[in-house]
Amino acid sequence: MAEAVRVNPPVAKRVEVQRVHHGEVFVDPYEWLRDKDNAEVIGYLEDENSYADEVTAGLEPLRDSIFDEIKRRTKETDLSVPTRRGDYWYYARSFEGRQYGLQCRCPVADPNDWVPPVFDENTEIPGEQVMLDENELAEGHDFFALGAAAVSLDGEVLAYATDTVGDERYTLRFKNLRTGELYPDEITGIAAGVTWAADNRTVYYLTVDDAWRTDTVWRHAIGSGRPGEKVYHEPDERFWLGVGRTRSNKYVMIASGSGVTAEVFYADAADPKAEFTSILGRRDGVEYSAEHAVVGGEDRFLITHNDGAVNFTLTEAPVSDPSSQTTLIPGSDDVRVEGVDAFASHLVISYRGDGLPRSQLWPIRADGSYGEPSDLGFGAELESVGLAGNPNWNPVRLRFVSTSFVTPMRVYDLDLSTGERILLKEQPVLGGYNPDDYVERRDWAVADDGARIPISVIHRRGVEFPAPTLLYGYGAYESCEDPRFSIARLSLLDRGMVFAIAHVRGGGELGRLWYENAKLLAKRNTFTDFIAAGRHLVSSGVTEPSRLVALGGSAGGLLMGAVANMAPDLFAGILAQVPFVDPLTSMLDPSLPLTITEWDEWGNPLADKDVYDYMASYSPYENVAAKDYPAILAMTSLNDTRVLYVEPAKWVAALRHTKTDATPVLLKTQMTAGHGGISGRYERWKEVAFQYAWLLSTSGNAGFDERGTSEEEARGIGSTGFDERGTSEEE
Repeated sequence: MAEAVRVNPPVAKRVEVQRVHHGEVFVDPYEWLRDKDNAEVIGYLEDENSYADEVTAGLEPLRDSIFDEIKRRTKETDLSVPTRRGDYWYYARSFEGRQYGLQCRCPVADPNDWVPPVFDENTEIPGEQVMLDENELAEGHDFFALGAAAVSLDGEVLAYATDTVGDERYTLRFKNLRTGELYPDEITGIAAGVTWAADNRTVYYLTVDDAWRTDTVWRHAIGSGRPGEKVYHEPDERFWLGVGRTRSNKYVMIASGSGVTAEVFYADAADPKAEFTSILGRRDGVEYSAEHAVVGGEDRFLITHNDGAVNFTLTEAPVSDPSSQTTLIPGSDDVRVEGVDAFASHLVISYRGDGLPRSQLWPIRADGSYGEPSDLGFGAELESVGLAGNPNWNPVRLRFVSTSFVTPMRVYDLDLSTGERILLKEQPVLGGYNPDDYVERRDWAVADDGARIPISVIHRRGVEFPAPTLLYGYGAYESCEDPRFSIARLSLLDRGMVFAIAHVRGGGELGRLWYENAKLLAKRNTFTDFIAAGRHLVSSGVTEPSRLVALGGSAGGLLMGAVANMAPDLFAGILAQVPFVDPLTSMLDPSLPLTITEWDEWGNPLADKDVYDYMASYSPYENVAAKDYPAILAMTSLNDTRVLYVEPAKWVAALRHTKTDATPVLLKTQMTAGHGGISGRYERWKEVAFQYAWLLSTSGNAGFDERGTSEEEARGIGSTGFDERGTSEEE
């Protein structure tokens, strides 16, 4: 049950401000909390943190146990499977006691050897070079994030970008990997990524505008002493930019996209002064992406687009005439084509079938035709399969990964000549793990309009029902909550909690229409789907309202706020991470980060009264009412540029002022972090432990010892994988 309140909660002062649009007046008493330069605002957030700490102080032993479990089950000193590129094997290392990783490489002993060497934490690796130690870069900073870490094609220079604030504006630097010295070039205020041209001296990077939209591509020649050259600027504020190099190293590509329209440009990667050409131009409502391939000796573009195919189609066309397209995969009502990766002798098609991600290998014959396709996966019911890296154009082996909710991440190489699948590594789980001790299954709820909502259900075998249950949801941007392994989740499962994911509309699990049926003026379907999933778990005997808690972050935090208003009696508690709970205020202000680019997702309430009224009908902040609510924990970050801290701060203040029960509402603000939460793996584990302890307590979990298992099972606990991002397993 929720922890008893020992102190009075902070009370935010009310300063009524009127917002008037389309003749509608909304009185906002907490808008003053937006000014984070105001000492009174910072003082209020710190008071909220103190209150949350006081209310949850009794959970400290449970938090400590969960943290210790995550740490004990995680192989802290480890390294990734090496990937060959050029004359080096590249890999990442981690060491016990260090918050961050190391980026390393070692020379290839035999130029003809493409079998990755077998290293472990005890191996002395000949010629090992630590290219980047993130711990050294993070020293002296409360927050640290590594963005780009890209080596030039000749292996001589490392370009890397760091953020020490959490606002996702990075500083780009260059390191000579022969001498270890830094170049004098330093570029500030860029987006996270960087792309090398094929001349090994030129890089492409992105900058953001005042609204944090990637709007300009720049080109910089290292050591030239000249400022970056503007390559392309996107004037339409609905569009964001991306830049990358094809696997063939022949072209640099710029992608410009909004929520409903896309355009792609290409240029010669070897020419540091190359001009960019649009592949298919721009047509409103048409999205496409392009990949370079060589088929039958001809340069071609492989184009994935939705022109006349709601779930997308795959075509190919000569680079010399991209409009002359031949269909390779026609549009389908059942299969969502997501993209293609091209290699010298084969393609890998990424698609979505039966609500799950799949990958298919297509050999390229010498005459330009394609061989018989074959799936990369193993056919498990809830399996995620996808490529892993594969930087080489003409590899001997293809690297892919497979996982599920109960199967640790497994890294394989596929021998392209024999078809043999070689297991290179399974995600280590210390202390013993048996997937047979756990159950993963797919269930279905039925929404009010008859739509069938998939639910993934994971629990320890032998759990007695009804059981404490955590229901997770997101439901926006066509994002999919696919099966993946989690060590941290074991601390819930081994305490008898069921973990369920509602694959609600707004996500893309069941294709493009699954997404489109819960955006704009259909957004409420996301919320009612989640409620239907919760009610199904209750009616099917999995849980009961007094033991059901909910979790969601960012756009999933909007979901949490909406269901708190719409079905408060269904849940014992709701945890909302960086929650988008004041969406109408944000979408009415084009000066805020991301607002204009988000209008394709939510609608433009400035220009359309119907959109204004619809958003006002579900906005969590504006619909707080005088009624009983479940226990609520909202977590945010002061430097978040995607969902500003002010949204959950206002929401919590409104809940406290209006609701009719005495159940605690808590606000926890990370004062030195951004949208992804606090940095450093141990600090993230502590944050996860804080969240999980609250969820377990709020769900009424009882009958298990502090190690998370019943006494009879204590000697043989298992574990599942942990997401190194640490803020939310499923976010």
